[in-house]
Amino acid sequence: MGQPPRRFGDKAVRSVRRQTTHEARSSMTIDTSSNIDAVARVVSRGNRHGRSVRIVTATRTYDTRIEQLWDALTNPARLAKWFLPISGDLRPGGRYQLEGNAAGLITRCAPPRDLAVTWEFGDEIGWVAVRLAAAPGGGTRLELEHAQHVSDERWEQYGPGAVGVGWDLTLLCLALHLRPVGAVNAEAAEAWTESADGKEFQRQSSEAWCRASIAAGTDAAAASAAAARTTAAYTGEAEGVG
Repeated sequence: MGQPPRRFGDKAVRSVRRQTTHEARSSMTIDTSSNIDAVARVVSRGNRHGRSVRIVTATRTYDTRIEQLWDALTNPARLAKWFLPISGDLRPGGRYQLEGNAAGLITRCAPPRDLAVTWEFGDEIGWVAVRLAAAPGGGTRLELEHAQHVSDERWEQYGPGAVGVGWDLTLLCLALHLRPVGAVNAEAAEAWTESADGKEFQRQSSEAWCRASIAAGTDAAAASAAAARTTAAYTGEAEGVG
C-alpha cells in the first residue's frame, strides 16, 4: 500500500482479462457505474504489532449462497480461474503462494465465513481478512479488509487507491466468475482492459477511494492529488488525461 503495486495491479488486470472474455464475445458489456457503486469503501487506521497501519475495507454483496461464495474464494481450482493459481499448505498455520504475487501465512480459516492471511510481497507485510455473512436483502455480503504499515510520505503520494483499485478489479473478477462464462477469447479480453471502458472503470474506482479517504478525514486537495497519481499509474495515462 502506498506506491501503486503495479505487479498487483497487473494481476488484477490479468484476472479481468480472463473474466471479461464472455462479456467481450457477447452483446453484453460491463456496467462500470453499477459495479463501482456495488462496493462500499472505508478507509481507517489501526494497529498491528505495536505499529500504526492503514486499512482499506471493501464490501460487496453477491447474489449467491454463502457456501458457493466461500468455495469460489477457497477452492484452488476455482481461484485459478478468476484470481490466480495458488499453491502451498492450504490450511490454518500453513503458507500459501499466489503465482507471481503475494505469499503468506493462513492465520484463520473458519468455513464458510472467515478467512485471514498475511499478505507478504517483497520486503513488505500486510494482513488481509475476508468475512462472509448473509445479506439483509438476500445473497451474501463479502467484506474484505487489507491492513498494512505505510509511511506518511507514501500514503500522501498515492493514498488508499494504490491497493483499493486493485481490490475493486478483483471483486469485479469475482462477480464475473459467478456468472455463466463462455469460451475464452484472449484478444477481446485484452482489448477491454486497454479500452476506454476498462480505463474508465479504473478511473472511477480511484475516485471512489478518493471520496472514502476524504470521508476518513484526509484533506480534499491532497486526496484528489493522490488519486490522480494512482489513476495515472493504473491506466498508464498522464495525470489529468481522461
